[in-house]
Amino acid sequence: MPATVTPGPQAVGPQYSLGKMLHARDRTFDAIHRIAAQIQPGMTEQQAKQLAKATLENMGMERIWHAIVIRFGSSTLKTFNQKNDPDNVLGEDDIYFIDLGVVWDGHEGDSGASFVTGNNPAMRACVDACHALWQMVSQHWQATGCAGTALYDYAAERAAALGWQLNLEVRGHRVSDFPHAIYQAGKLGDFADCPDAGVWILEIQIRHPSLPYGAFYEDLLVRQPAP
Repeated sequence: MPATVTPGPQAVGPQYSLGKMLHARDRTFDAIHRIAAQIQPGMTEQQAKQLAKATLENMGMERIWHAIVIRFGSSTLKTFNQKNDPDNVLGEDDIYFIDLGVVWDGHEGDSGASFVTGNNPAMRACVDACHALWQMVSQHWQATGCAGTALYDYAAERAAALGWQLNLEVRGHRVSDFPHAIYQAGKLGDFADCPDAGVWILEIQIRHPSLPYGAFYEDLLVRQPAP
């Protein structure tokens, strides 16, 4: 059943469905992994973005709701709004991430994940730590019901304890049935109440403490059933 429109910073549109949000999330992650399977060393960021767009079109997306972001190497330290380097080339022993915002069945998927080429153990550890940190923060939200502000305080503490630096400029945002901009509520990391399930994207971006690269992971905050 469509959701009832309610006022406030966590409002959704009349067509909102949690099931459709989960479908959009899953389709977007599917696209990310299909794209990652095609990305090869020697490719430029621009070439990767072109193949990403073609992959999404072949999958039957409705539209892209935010620009395709693919970062290679040291560009993994950049935030969403920083200018890309279309000629940046992926190395044989390198790290990269894919961030997609795609509309499926009228709902906004927004997913991101990091990958490596080659066998650099420190880069692989960075990718794994980013995903693990996302899971820790999501579980903390489920267990405590804390505000978005406290969620990112916790994320920063856990990142430091694991030996990584959290980029606090990247701190999550709203999603909904498309277009969510009319229900925009700012950043998750600035939200002073407990975030509702199914309408917030938890973003985690970390960097190596001394080397010029990082990793990124984002997913929809949803509550998991008790084991």
